[in-house]
Parts: sequence; C-alpha cells; structure tokens
Amino acid sequence: MFWILLLIAIAAAGYQLVALLASLTKAAADQKAKPHGFTPDVSVLKPVRGVDPDLEQAFRSQLGQAYPGRYEVLFGVRDPRDPATEVIDRLCAEYPDRARKIVARTEAPNAKVGVLADLAAAARHDFWVIADADIRVPEDYLLRVLSPLKDESVGLVTCLYRAHAVSWAGHWEALGIATDFAPSTLVAPFFGVEEFAFGSTMAVRAADVRKMGGLEVLGDYIADDYQLGSRIYRMGKRCVLSETVVDTSLNDTTWAGIWRHQLRWARTIRVSRPGGYLGLPVTNASLWALVCAVSGYWWLAILLLAVRMAMAFTVSVAVLRSADAVKMLLFVPLRDLWGFGIWLAGLAGDTVIWRGNRLRLSRDGRIRPA
Repeated sequence: MFWILLLIAIAAAGYQLVALLASLTKAAADQKAKPHGFTPDVSVLKPVRGVDPDLEQAFRSQLGQAYPGRYEVLFGVRDPRDPATEVIDRLCAEYPDRARKIVARTEAPNAKVGVLADLAAAARHDFWVIADADIRVPEDYLLRVLSPLKDESVGLVTCLYRAHAVSWAGHWEALGIATDFAPSTLVAPFFGVEEFAFGSTMAVRAADVRKMGGLEVLGDYIADDYQLGSRIYRMGKRCVLSETVVDTSLNDTTWAGIWRHQLRWARTIRVSRPGGYLGLPVTNASLWALVCAVSGYWWLAILLLAVRMAMAFTVSVAVLRSADAVKMLLFVPLRDLWGFGIWLAGLAGDTVIWRGNRLRLSRDGRIRPA
C-alpha cells in the first residue's frame, strides 16, 4: 500500500512542480514580451446574449483600444429585442466608425456559432479576434494578441483569464479557474497538448478559418473554442498563449448553477479528450494528500499540500495577478476535493445544461436537444 501511494504521490507532486516551473517561466517571459509592431486591420467578433452587470464596461474596453491599425467591433445578437441591444445601439451611435450591430439569422445547434458565422460574413478585415461578450481587456489588448500572428507558423492566439465574482459560489468557481484550469493550460504543452483555445480570446487569420471550412463547421459542437484550436492545429499551425490576461465576471450566484456549469465543462472535456480526462485524478494533490493522511502517512500528505499550495500561489500571483484568488487560497484543498466530485459526476451521463437548455452530448462532442 505504501509503495503504491508513494508512486501516486510522486506523480501528483511532479505535476504540481511542472506547473510551478511553467508558471515561473511564463511570468518571466510575459514581463519581457513586447509587441512586434504587427498591426493588421482586424475585426473583433462578439456574440452577445442578455445583459450582465459589467457588459457595457466590457464593450467599452474593446472599443477604446490604443491600436495603430484599423479595427471594428461587431456585436452579434440573435433576437433584435435582446436587452443587450440597448447598450449596443448606444455604443454604435457613440462609435459610428468602429462599432456595428449584426442581427444573426444562421441556425446551428450551438447558437453562438450561428451568430459568429454571420459576424464573420459581415467582417471587413482579414484578421479576426473572437471574444466572449463579457471579457474586459487592457487598452493594448489588440496590439498584443495579434502580434504573434506576424509569424506565419502561428495560427491562433488565445488568452488566460481571471474571474471576478460577487457570491461565495462564484468565488469558489473563480478559485478553480485560477488554481486548476490555468495551471492545466500551462502544463499542457509539456504533455504534448498544443491545440488549446479559449472563448476569452481567439485571434486568427480569416483565410485559415475559411480554409478549414468556415466557422459553420463548428456549429454542431458545444466546445466550439476547442474545436477551432484543434482544427487550426491540424492544419499545421501553432496555437499560442498570449501574455495578456483578460478579465471575466461570474454572475451565477447559486451553488447549483456553479455545479451545473462545472459539470458541463467536465463532460465536455471527457468527450473532447477522453484519455486526458481519465488521467486527471492523478494530478489532484489534495486528494492524495487526504488519502495519505487517512493512511497514516502524514509527512507525505504535508509534502503534497506544500507543493500544491506553492503552485496555486505562484499561478495566482505571478501569472494571473488575481487578488480574488489569493484571498481564497486557503480553500484550495477543499476546492480540489470538490473538483474530484465533479470529475466523478462527469464520468457518466451525456446531458448538460447550457443557457437554460438541456443538451445531449455525442461521443465526439456534438450536441443535440435532450
């Protein structure tokens, strides 16, 4: 029993140490990173549904870019009566040369992709930045996320994000994003996973997207961001992580809502990368620290927790610069055990709740109404 636990503990601690090293490396690289002066004309595509408390602030951060090139921001809604249109119309009047509203008509199982397809059809420029509606960005955002695309071998640029919340449930999810999701992204290249992309930001060449068949080919999938990164990668292009970290708000204030949200993520990961999903528990240092403690190996449990907390602190401070995550760091072990519960629930079942709709996942990640 001891030797089995020791081997698992070594694997879990090794993962944490690799994530710690990757975090320090990225933090150092981010401080030195400078844009290459690559400023192509760009269209920012933003699918919108409903109004969040910080929505206008998020939109203004996109419209107020210190960017030397020409750029436009296209806001896409499916319903012309969507409450977000009031904000969009006001900003379109304020920025007539920069902001446009598109009422989307394209149908797709993933309604967001249908909106994106119509935004792409209306885009005037050859570079696209696809970003979730609620993302708040610094004023040099476009300059930095487009800079890597100067290299023709790069096909997609994406961003990590730090989450802000107003409820305990939201803070709990934000802690998981900072100390579990972000580290897994930094570690992924060490394990040969390079086709990552996140809805927070996906900067691409329009020509590459058209070559893969257009955004419409993503319409059957729930993880449209992962599918876009995977298809760009399979075209022989690299997916890279920008030094820019963007901000998002978690507006679900209920524990049930947070559970459904994370369960959807878990089941989506399971169908997208089943092998990687099955291996996730091995990386859960807090879980194995608990097993070691219950088995009487306290010294091993303490070592595991020490490495885990050091990694969580480093990612939160050095990479994400998330004050919210730092305040919650003492809850990391409990959050990890919650994460194991999510993983167990994600092992079985093929339904998810998304935007109030119950959907069924196929084995390849496609969706249909349940």
